Amino acid sequence: MTRLPALSFAALLLAGCSLIPDRPSTDPTVQAAWPEGPAYRATAAPQSAPIDATLEADAIGWRDVFTDQRLQRAIETAIANNRDLRIAVLNVSLAEAQYRVQHGELFPNVGASADLSASRSPLGVVGSGAPANGTAGVTRRIWGAGVGISTYEIDLFGRVQSLSEAAFQRYLGYAETRRAAQISLIGQVAEAWLAIAADQEAIDLTRRTLANQQEAFAITRAAYQGGTATELALRQAQTSVETARASLERYTRFKAQNENGLALLLGRPVPQDMLPSSLSDLGRPVSDVPAGVSSAILLRRPDVLAAERNLVAANAEIGAARAAFFPSITLTASAGTASASLSNLFGAGSGTWSFAPQINLPIFTGGTLQGSLDAAKIRTDIQVATYERAVQTAFREVADSLAARGTFDRQIAAQRALVGAYQGAYGVALTRFRSGLDNYQAALDAQRQLFTAQQELIAQELLRQQNRVSLYRALGGGWQERSGQMAQTRPAAP
Repeated sequence: MTRLPALSFAALLLAGCSLIPDRPSTDPTVQAAWPEGPAYRATAAPQSAPIDATLEADAIGWRDVFTDQRLQRAIETAIANNRDLRIAVLNVSLAEAQYRVQHGELFPNVGASADLSASRSPLGVVGSGAPANGTAGVTRRIWGAGVGISTYEIDLFGRVQSLSEAAFQRYLGYAETRRAAQISLIGQVAEAWLAIAADQEAIDLTRRTLANQQEAFAITRAAYQGGTATELALRQAQTSVETARASLERYTRFKAQNENGLALLLGRPVPQDMLPSSLSDLGRPVSDVPAGVSSAILLRRPDVLAAERNLVAANAEIGAARAAFFPSITLTASAGTASASLSNLFGAGSGTWSFAPQINLPIFTGGTLQGSLDAAKIRTDIQVATYERAVQTAFREVADSLAARGTFDRQIAAQRALVGAYQGAYGVALTRFRSGLDNYQAALDAQRQLFTAQQELIAQELLRQQNRVSLYRALGGGWQERSGQMAQTRPAAP
């Protein structure tokens, strides 16, 4: 039994050779700096105190960006209850468990056993001098106990170590995917919450417009009954009222559907005190974030890191496929004691041992080993392309958000001026109509143009707020409540 520890130690010393190739080079071919041009020009000074410009987006906690307390509560609820995020968390736990299973193959499986073997044979079988029809028999019992190693592979060429490394990298990839899932969830909650605020503002606007149009319709109907207005003017006023009613029902439906979507993200019904007021009453619920000094920040995005981990895992599997071409040695050994009686099981002279090493040398496998190696190399090439695509997609998402941020402020300023112009035109047209200087058609047209411009302003403001969310998410922010990053350490060895 004293030979077993020495044997195990010698086997571990033999292990350590690795056939994992160097990590393949990647070339995403993206610019080192963000795009420049008219769409990316700096806008006016921010409407609220900016976040610390010395921090990059992935080091800023989501509470520093989403400042409305109701929105923060919604994000907290989603993180605690969202089922997709829960699945992502469980996938991390599953990958960690699978890594521990694979990592355990590096060590011998040592087990203790105790057994009893009992048998009875006819006397005519065990004794040649006994009569053939004898009814006597012989009963034998053998007691045994021991410790042994079962089919332990000495990892001479790093096959098991390569598989362990691949499993560890896949575990880290799932951990990054979990981070990406939380970032995406936070962004989805914020966008849905802002959409509800925009719906509420559109409802308030439509109600005010409907009230004005109903008043104008009443005036036109009275004038028609008095013979000073035509039936055409009456019907045109009526169409404005019905159009506003239809718009009110449409926005009411949009708000209900967006609340249902938010409830799905939160994993529970949405309390009324968590819902936002109209968009214009929120002020600046989403703060601007710095874009970082270079596009290298994209390499820290969780989805890019996950693609990188999967690339390293696929590359490690090449090492395992290469090692399969070489001889493998497995050991089976045991040591213990055996006796015909339990009382003498540990007596002098009862020791037993067995040692059964086995070497396997592939000679002809019908091309399966080469096929496995080729498949591993192709999977690595696929992961290289997947990683490069992840970086390119990340760059495009950030560039799009930066282009939107550079234009939304100027576009909304122009839209506000347009709304003001339409409001002035509507006021003049309404005054002329009420004084009898003009018919209702001019006031009706001005009111429709004003309503359309106001609706467009709400839509643009929603897109600006949602773009801030998109930029923060595209830059890899939103993982921690405060700055920080998940420690990527190996789980404890079995």
